[in-house]
Amino acid sequence: MQDFANVLHNMVLLVAIAACLIAQVLKLVVELVRHGKVTVRTLFETGGMPSAHSAFVTALATGVGQTSGWETPEFAIAAIFAVIVMYDAAGVRQAAGKQARVLNQMMEEFFHDATFHEEQLKELLGHTPVQVIAGCILGVAISWLAAAAY
Repeated sequence: MQDFANVLHNMVLLVAIAACLIAQVLKLVVELVRHGKVTVRTLFETGGMPSAHSAFVTALATGVGQTSGWETPEFAIAAIFAVIVMYDAAGVRQAAGKQARVLNQMMEEFFHDATFHEEQLKELLGHTPVQVIAGCILGVAISWLAAAAY
């Protein structure tokens, strides 16, 4: 149990989690500006501006680089992990969201007059490249600010 308590002293992990949470809260601000209303559900959904996944993994990678060194295998692992997550968010999951949109439209047209009781597929799964880049910049900035304050 004492080992678990030590996790709470891992500044790299705490800063990465903070970056993720800040990105999720910023999604509320973006939603308020764009639509004039706030939906709390936004805090728990994937997709949107900025990418919380990108903020999370770039803050993690930056924190590892700052504490372990930029030339270490630990930073290399964290950086490669970050690139894979961001590629997935902007590539694979974005494509899956587009496919879901098309499938939902097809089902709506096909079953327009009939009763079809299946739930629609979730369309907002991934991120645009701009959302990923914004999350990336946010994660790096939060990690640098935390390092400067610590």
